[in-house]
Amino acid sequence: MSIGSSPIREDAAAKVTGQARYPADRTPPDAVVAKVVFTDQPHARLVSLDTSAASASPGVLAILTGADVAVNEYGLTLFDQPVFVSVEHTGRSSVRCDVSRWEADHLAVVVAETTEQADAAANFIEAEWEQLDVVADIDDALADDAPLLHAEDGLGSNAYHNYKIRKGDMQAGWARAAAVVEATYELPHQEHAYLQPEAGLAYIDDEGRVVVEVGGQWTHEDREQIAHALDLPEDRVRVIYPPIGGAFGGREDMSLQIVLALAAKTLHESGTDRPVVSQWSREESIVGHHKRHRGRIKARWGADADGKIVAIHNEAWLDAGAYNYTSNKVLGNCHIGQAGPYEVPNAHIDSHAVYTNSVPGGAFRGFGGPQAAFVAESQMNRLAHELGIDPVEIRRRNLLSDGSIGITQTPMPDGVTIREVVEACATEADFDSALGPAEVFSPFASLPPSPASLKRGRGIACALKNVGFSFGFPERCEATIVLHGEPDSGTPDRAELFHAGAEVGQGSHTAFLQMAAEATGIDLDKVEGRFSDTASSGDSGSASASRLTFMAGNSILGAAEEADRAWQEGHRPAVGHFRYVPPSTEPLDPETGICHPNFSYGYVAQVVELTVDTETGHIVIDRVVSTHDVGKAINPDLVVGQIEGAVVQAHGYTLSERLRVDDGRILNPRFSSYLIPGIADVPTEIKSVVLELADPRGPWGARGMAEMPYMTYAPAVIAALHDATGIWFETFPLTPDTVLARLGT
Repeated sequence: MSIGSSPIREDAAAKVTGQARYPADRTPPDAVVAKVVFTDQPHARLVSLDTSAASASPGVLAILTGADVAVNEYGLTLFDQPVFVSVEHTGRSSVRCDVSRWEADHLAVVVAETTEQADAAANFIEAEWEQLDVVADIDDALADDAPLLHAEDGLGSNAYHNYKIRKGDMQAGWARAAAVVEATYELPHQEHAYLQPEAGLAYIDDEGRVVVEVGGQWTHEDREQIAHALDLPEDRVRVIYPPIGGAFGGREDMSLQIVLALAAKTLHESGTDRPVVSQWSREESIVGHHKRHRGRIKARWGADADGKIVAIHNEAWLDAGAYNYTSNKVLGNCHIGQAGPYEVPNAHIDSHAVYTNSVPGGAFRGFGGPQAAFVAESQMNRLAHELGIDPVEIRRRNLLSDGSIGITQTPMPDGVTIREVVEACATEADFDSALGPAEVFSPFASLPPSPASLKRGRGIACALKNVGFSFGFPERCEATIVLHGEPDSGTPDRAELFHAGAEVGQGSHTAFLQMAAEATGIDLDKVEGRFSDTASSGDSGSASASRLTFMAGNSILGAAEEADRAWQEGHRPAVGHFRYVPPSTEPLDPETGICHPNFSYGYVAQVVELTVDTETGHIVIDRVVSTHDVGKAINPDLVVGQIEGAVVQAHGYTLSERLRVDDGRILNPRFSSYLIPGIADVPTEIKSVVLELADPRGPWGARGMAEMPYMTYAPAVIAALHDATGIWFETFPLTPDTVLARLGT
């Protein structure tokens, strides 16, 4: 049996020995270098652009600008961003191209023989700008006199995407409330901080296709956007993913894909057939790709004397930054997540995505869920405190179950296991037991703390998170399996799996191979994978939304069945191709929010124990119990790895990672001042509790889980900090200065 075992990852040897060739390692001997030039203008109109001096600089082969792009626009869910900011409206584009709305908008690409020559030539590009008022944040964007950053959308407001939920009778709900808690929560940005900055390679292959080898999360979507901007048929573009140095949603949008393809195509058309490479520095990476959305959510929740929720009234704003990216989709998840995994009879929720001149917000592990869970779980913990009810018990009285009507006023998909998850978490954490004394700790070896200043606390949070794309998106995933064997053999002796799903560090390709082996009955070591190449695989969809194991597994099961049918009919080799389409979902009704938003969910609960030094504000996380229903653990070791990795990433979000953005500029674009956790900073103990309560639609019962351990960490830490100090925090990261200042009030 391959499913449920933990074989060594198929890419492990290459990665630990250094043999894996990541995008930045794939530089052919005759390659030329492409340098992307940012506008460095948060909000300005381009008046003139002179590239003549740069073109004459030594080693320069080409300077590419908006004039070289056939369709000067792109965007994952909305074409609202120019490939290049241009003096005039160039190419076919629905977006105004002469305005830089973000400091990392692209002005030009310099193609030269060497990196040094490209950098030198970039300094000779002369641009004249008319400065425009910077819309720095949500407050600026919503001001009566705010400049409209995308006037072409015709909305007359920077709040360009809005969702509503109107459920029940709010007046009747408030009349039943024995306790009401209100707060305004401020949610921070977060940098993805993946190991390798953006890098890639582009060339023209023997079939005349533009080939881009790059790190990404959805090969076919990358191909579609490249083809759109270059005005090419999609079959004239090929996208290949080499080993990828991390993603977390940060590689779901475009970075180098279009400009590399454009450079290779332009050189080819001028008679120069040489590959083009490019790599961003860490500073360019932090400035130049999107972040987790910062935002603000005002929440008012009421519960009756028994702790049953009777009404919630929330209003949320997410800072989309200069362009949409996936803000409309992130907003949707945040919108329905604000009700938590609870039965809510009466709700009034408004959520808005707002354009500013700040760094764009986009996909990041949890996809709007962590922001929503922070608010929902903080409100639930406050209600428990206000009513004097145990925080586990108040959840028991409100949690969803099979047959429950969700916040969008339709039944939850079968397989709701949040109750089992919460119970298992509370039991494993021994939640009702007394905490032991604090261990003496100090970040300063020469300054031990006063024992009286050390306070301990424990907190809990739980959440649900969609598996797969939502709100009517045409979800799908394709796989092909080829069975090989002797013509007269009764059974195949080996198999090939063709699948485009991205391996971004989570071990997906190993899981795919395990599922293919299980589905075909062929030994794992006799199954070979051909992955992440648009030329050989059908569309897999994105490695995001906790969807890939669920979707890929179902596509692999279908492909194996088709291949077996071909084998039984005598075909050698026997080819099976299958396109899995899950149950359809629906968009939110614009006035009520009524819809079937998702076809599956994952469920999580976490208990956090911490110690805080009230004299310095330093926090140590002593223990995390992270509990998940994964449906079926395809590879248990990979599941635990995902839990531990998500907890550590959420730890940085909650405790140390403060991205400083002022007037549209990132002020700390390096790891010396943007502090991701080191090995000495992470929780002392992470206990992973894995439940296998089958999802009715999941392959072998599996449901997605990679984002779920992230969802509840911040509110569980906040609850534990309140337990220790009696103080509620409405924002984070909980850096020592922030904690100390709040404790002093």
